[in-house]
Amino acid sequence: MAALQFPSTLFKTQKWMDDYSASDMRCGDLTEAQLKSHYRLDYISDRVDPYTLTRRSSMDRPQSMFCCNLRSQGEKITRQQCAIILFDEFRQLSRKFSLYGPYSHLIEKMITHMQNGNGTPFRDVSLDRALKEHIIRDNSQGNSTRALLQKAFEDNIDWENNIFPSIEKAKLYEAISGGKLPKFDRFQDNFNGMGITVHDTWATHINIKSLHIDNGRFRAVVHYKVQDHFGLDNDDILKKKFSQFHLFRIWFVLQRYNHFGFKPFMTNMEATVEITGTRK
Repeated sequence: MAALQFPSTLFKTQKWMDDYSASDMRCGDLTEAQLKSHYRLDYISDRVDPYTLTRRSSMDRPQSMFCCNLRSQGEKITRQQCAIILFDEFRQLSRKFSLYGPYSHLIEKMITHMQNGNGTPFRDVSLDRALKEHIIRDNSQGNSTRALLQKAFEDNIDWENNIFPSIEKAKLYEAISGGKLPKFDRFQDNFNGMGITVHDTWATHINIKSLHIDNGRFRAVVHYKVQDHFGLDNDDILKKKFSQFHLFRIWFVLQRYNHFGFKPFMTNMEATVEITGTRK
């Protein structure tokens, strides 16, 4: 019986890595008229009006009793100045989604990368650490890909010959497919900075780098590569749960308005974990 050779790819999502054609990777493709009529993005910011390139005062805000009658002509600014003000407001508003923890700094860092990075991919050791922590701490037997892989190894290793039969490789794919890939959509992610920076993910690849079997025990080294898009698509901004927040309105306009067109980018994360188990 042939043994599975390593390294070996166990799983790939249907969505591709580095898919720059994805809908949330568009930028600079919408006019003022489209933003206002289709997306209802008339009022974007408490600080500036990106359409007229003027600073706002407190009387300009929709909740102000004066906004409809006493609106004054604000100070004119350049488009570059307007973008800087919007990005500063974007960072300030993001803080309510990243209140605590070792990942709370990431959202402001990623907003700044959108401002200055010109669409280049983003990596950070904190993202890798968050991914590894998520995988290791997820002990739910029905969802954890790590726990499901452990069981699949235990059930399908040829313990007499100390190999994993190549013919049983599909069982590892089925184990992963039956679980939930690591995503940052847990309750705590609403406040620790990971929900706003990553939340869902776009593509995941899982590879087994090595497998050692001896004396009724095994140790597998498994590598996760996960990619997300730091960008918004049409469906995002049309949902009330996003459009009600100025943060997402500013984000969408900075990305999609044809007079700004700041590029979204790929967020890359990787983690290597050990999975161990024993013969049952």
